[in-house]
Amino acid sequence: MEMKNTDKHAEETRENILQAAEERFQTYGYNKTTMIEIASDVGMSAANLYRYYTNKQDIAAACAQQCIGSQIEMLRAAVQQTGLSAAEKLHQCTQEMLRYTHETTSQQPKLNELVNVIVSDRQDIVHNKIQQSCALLAEVLAQGNDSGEFAVDDVNKTAHTVYNALKLFHVPIFMSLYDLETLQQKARDVVDLLILGLAKR
Repeated sequence: MEMKNTDKHAEETRENILQAAEERFQTYGYNKTTMIEIASDVGMSAANLYRYYTNKQDIAAACAQQCIGSQIEMLRAAVQQTGLSAAEKLHQCTQEMLRYTHETTSQQPKLNELVNVIVSDRQDIVHNKIQQSCALLAEVLAQGNDSGEFAVDDVNKTAHTVYNALKLFHVPIFMSLYDLETLQQKARDVVDLLILGLAKR
């Protein structure tokens, strides 16, 4: 029982550290945030902070994984909705990811600093996100095959191609190119074109 309490306390401490770090990253940016400042925000010494996270990059990675987890759950909810065709799910997945990315980028203008760190130093996290996203897209394509909407020979390979075609709508750096309404219309146009290519002939 004592060990369980210790584990619970350690987990709560980790969550507090991540929350404090996220607030720092959002307000001051990743580059201007120090481990000493994060430790101070949590009410602990820097030496104690290193017991939970090796360095700032380690904290950034944990923050990124939390964010990605939320995105994947959002996509999973869209994919698992009942009463929607595969084409409708493809539209919904794209619009949900666009809305999430645009909203997050607008509310956290310094997000790209953190994104750049993860892309540079922790590509495994990025590749894992891509794999999970494509697995969900593959479910939609498989549904389309079953319903006769699509005629896809290799759903996994095609899911990766579809994911790549939609990058404009889920990469933070692109969110400043257009207003949300314009991006939403572009997303609808791209998905409509994809559906034509996926459709059974």
